Amino acid sequence: MTTTLRVVLDQLVAPTDPDLAMASRELTCALIAAAPRGCEVAGVVPAAGEDALAEVRALEGLAGVESSPIPRRELSTALSLGLPSGLGGGMLHSPTLFAPLVRHDRVHNHEQTVVTIWDLTPWTHPERVSKASVAWHRAMLKRAEKHADAVVVPLHAMADELAARTKLRGRIRVIAGAAPEGFAEPRDAVGRRRTLGVPEGAVVVDAAGLSAAELGELVAALGREVPDAPVVVLDAPSDAEAVLGSVVFLSALDAADRAAALASASVVLAPRITPTYGWRTLDALVLGIPVLNAASAANRELIGDGGVVVEGGADALATSLAALLAVDADHTRAATLAADRGRGFSWREAGDRVWQLHADL
Repeated sequence: MTTTLRVVLDQLVAPTDPDLAMASRELTCALIAAAPRGCEVAGVVPAAGEDALAEVRALEGLAGVESSPIPRRELSTALSLGLPSGLGGGMLHSPTLFAPLVRHDRVHNHEQTVVTIWDLTPWTHPERVSKASVAWHRAMLKRAEKHADAVVVPLHAMADELAARTKLRGRIRVIAGAAPEGFAEPRDAVGRRRTLGVPEGAVVVDAAGLSAAELGELVAALGREVPDAPVVVLDAPSDAEAVLGSVVFLSALDAADRAAALASASVVLAPRITPTYGWRTLDALVLGIPVLNAASAANRELIGDGGVVVEGGADALATSLAALLAVDADHTRAATLAADRGRGFSWREAGDRVWQLHADL
């Protein structure tokens, strides 16, 4: 008898976040590669056209694709209300909170539902997220408290925060994600940087989750401390470019363009302090780029000894950056430590641990 692990792949047919789409794809590939004997992996998706389903069907080794009769937007609402979705049944794993969190029988019918949370911002800093997103995430977490067999988060710091806010208790599991498989500087990186307008040796700022005011404060501090360093900003808030014309803004880059942009950076700054998983920090570590992270429990855990965690705000980050760039030996050592830390993250290990989680359940 074959055991099927059904993985929710809504982010591959109707992506709302490129990092969640990447995590869904990479984890599914890892689950297929790590499947124990007698086990297989199938995809579960919202209703979608053939073009949208192409990426799912392209996953080598996937046993099949099951579709809900409901499109993603309507399905999202149905899930938050606990209405029939066409996704439930069997052993189900979702790389996000997008899952049918309803009553099921784990003991007699061997049904399991496991969901994943990569970002706690909707609960800890709701003012930074749209009201609709906050409402949906809060509704889904309440359903997870009632019906999820386990909730996966990537960091122990996030597990502690989630445990303090919910009744999940022993159902929280920590399984880290990784950079995209094979993430590396592409052969045509110089040409890509030229096209993107990325100067060599730039300071790259991961601006995801920052307000325009916070980003402006940081750019001003960098201008005072390292006035000659070019600045590249990734994923800035939509209203930032109007007030910060002196920097290069990039958003929605694919993996190859992002690797090209990061590979020539002198330093990557991660100023966000909200409890979320630092995907750009992981990218930088894999490429061996020194990283300066703002101080938070999540950032400390993610960076480990592979980078520098800076207490204080924009001025402290800029001062630490200037000190790092001033001594070549320090910069070289930081790059080495970053690369060492980057090797500690693996989607294959994540796949093994997910299979073990479902076996334990």
